[in-house]
Amino acid sequence: MTDSTIVQFSSKIPARKLIKKNYEAYIPVLESIMQNIKAILTEKLSLSSQPTYKARIKSFNSYYKKVLRQRPDEAAVSSGLICLTDMMGIRIICTFLEDIEIVLDQIKGLFEVKEVEVKGADQSFKEFGYESVHVLVSIPKECVPSPLPEGLSLPEELVCEIQIRTILQDAWAEVEHELIYKTEFTPFDMPLRRKLASMNASLSLADIIFQEIRDYQKNLQSEMSMRRRSFYEKADDLTVDMQIAKKNEIIERINPYVQGTIDELLLQAIKAHNAGDLDTAILIYTKIIDSKPKPNNIVLSVIHKHRGMAYFSKNDYENALSDFRTSFEYDNKSFRSVYYEGIVYSIQKQYEAAVECFTRSLDINEYQSHTFYRRALAYYELKQYENAMNDVISAQKLGLEEPGLESLHSKLLEKFDMKM
Repeated sequence: MTDSTIVQFSSKIPARKLIKKNYEAYIPVLESIMQNIKAILTEKLSLSSQPTYKARIKSFNSYYKKVLRQRPDEAAVSSGLICLTDMMGIRIICTFLEDIEIVLDQIKGLFEVKEVEVKGADQSFKEFGYESVHVLVSIPKECVPSPLPEGLSLPEELVCEIQIRTILQDAWAEVEHELIYKTEFTPFDMPLRRKLASMNASLSLADIIFQEIRDYQKNLQSEMSMRRRSFYEKADDLTVDMQIAKKNEIIERINPYVQGTIDELLLQAIKAHNAGDLDTAILIYTKIIDSKPKPNNIVLSVIHKHRGMAYFSKNDYENALSDFRTSFEYDNKSFRSVYYEGIVYSIQKQYEAAVECFTRSLDINEYQSHTFYRRALAYYELKQYENAMNDVISAQKLGLEEPGLESLHSKLLEKFDMKM
């Protein structure tokens, strides 16, 4: 090889010192832009479970390796910053798989999105690797520090990369980066490849299972909220003569002998309960209570409470009271069981017993606005107006906005005026 050939070859290699000087000059600007974008994400993104954020400026060594692969010419090196898409990286780490799509939609509403890529989506189930959504966004003008340092200007193609992952996807990415990417290691040994594939599959399955549990939880909570509202509406109808139009539509007949886990049975029972099919609901609740092996005390407390509410809806107050008492026996922290017992006593006009139950419930949890309201109603019937007013004020302080509460407040004020 001649000297001239060597010179010609070496001249094609980008000057590391110049590239480093240019890149490091821009790092404070890139850092400022990245932190501003992160601040927007932190403030504007809305999820039921708050995500975690990581942000980093690409190290020069990693940056330089990537620049070399681009084979920039001398003009590009001399002109200033050579842009890469991942110089600024923000990672949003979510709890559940469903959050990824939610975050992506919200990012599209906050920034101009240049590109969306699902990394790893094209891998077969036999390969190890993990999916991650990468979003390239343009730099908003308000995120650029002003004025820029003398001699610097932002390239038009500058973008910020936002990665969206679950906690488990992020864990895999961190480990994979250390074991494989960082060391440029590709395992050829089949047992080792299988172990990596197995680990990846386990994490992927865990993410799917977490999402399934989350879906079940949301379904159950929705059904329970509907059932609780129905219970309170019936109690209101019977205690303060509130007439609320109720339209219960049967969504499906549930087989009372349906097989499955306790969670599945409970969801079936609550659906039947909400649909107004109370006999079916009671049968399924009873099936859970009588199941073998016997459920633990917390489960039994919950099921007896639900069955008591079903009996209550059937106007079977004695069985309702029995279940609410049993529920509390299995879990002496179940303040709602005692509260529901108090509601039944109020409907039966056993106001002293109702006050005793409401007081026990508040002793366990003092932040129950509805319980203060119910006890105020019972005190009013017992002509203990000062106690009733104190409870009305407590319910108001806790933020309860209920027409019946305002009405009771007015009635109590009239009683005090009469005394004066």
